Amino acid sequence: MAFFAAALFAFSLPAHAQTPDWMIAEKLDAAKAEGVVTVYSSVNEGEALPVWKIFEEATGVKVQFVRGSDVAINSRIAIEGRAAQKSWDIVVTTSVSQNPPQLLTQFDLPEAKNLLPIAVSKDHRWYGHSINYNAPSYNTKLVDKSDLPTSFEDFATRTKWRGRVAIDGTDTQWLAGIFQFYGEEKARRIVGDLVRGLDPVIADGHLALARQVAAGEYALTLNNFINLTYSVQMNGGPTDVFALDPVSAHVAMVGMSAFAPHPNAALLAANFAIGRDAQQHSATFGRLPVRADVTPNPPDALTRITGKTIVPTLFGPEDDRKWKKLFDELLRGR
Repeated sequence: MAFFAAALFAFSLPAHAQTPDWMIAEKLDAAKAEGVVTVYSSVNEGEALPVWKIFEEATGVKVQFVRGSDVAINSRIAIEGRAAQKSWDIVVTTSVSQNPPQLLTQFDLPEAKNLLPIAVSKDHRWYGHSINYNAPSYNTKLVDKSDLPTSFEDFATRTKWRGRVAIDGTDTQWLAGIFQFYGEEKARRIVGDLVRGLDPVIADGHLALARQVAAGEYALTLNNFINLTYSVQMNGGPTDVFALDPVSAHVAMVGMSAFAPHPNAALLAANFAIGRDAQQHSATFGRLPVRADVTPNPPDALTRITGKTIVPTLFGPEDDRKWKKLFDELLRGR
């Protein structure tokens, strides 16, 4: 997308004449001696490699970057864990918490003090580097802003949009947020009413869905990641977010292997990944930061959901399977 390309060139790599804030000075010599750090990540190479270049230049440690989907990376970590392989150092995905805890070490990072509370795990097995907020979106040419629903219960009554509303088929975090906010009985009723009233299309891919709404293929979504809607909007697409309670939120995380072959380099890399330099870079690609000292893109991204109830959703190893089964039951089983 043009916005992403422009963002890449707009981002200026910081000059590290001075020691960067994220550097752990007492670990640097040991990390240099290890020489390399292996990063498993679901972030695409076009976004990730330039930021890891900053780390390489500042530390002299080479980054071996392995990219895959969250599912593929979790599977690989599980297989390598069973074989007791020391093959990776840190992992950067939205599903780090779904890995078996015995494969993730407990660790402390100096830069964690600058993170929002939602971005620090209670057991210190992961830290946030960005966050996804979930909210409905709409095509501003097809739907008048004054006609937007004010709640999910209200949304379910808008049968004139039946068949013109979509939701991504993996939006289990959204569903978990609905249940957490309303309680099981009321949540089942509301989701059932949404399905009966709107007959939502099950779409494939959040970015594709944001583009489809802007193109007019769908008039609205039950949910999407707000940063993707904003990105399409900043590219000129006629689309916007309209937040409803609850706004479920889940953190993209950085975890460290319990069997890291390069533990000092891993600690440095993890602290870098949650640091200001890395999150500023991610913000140019539309990711929403979990640090107050990094301005989101667009700058008013978070003020647009001010006043809504933010419901953090955190999945453990078995939760995704549980919520996928319920999602399929409620939204696909019609």
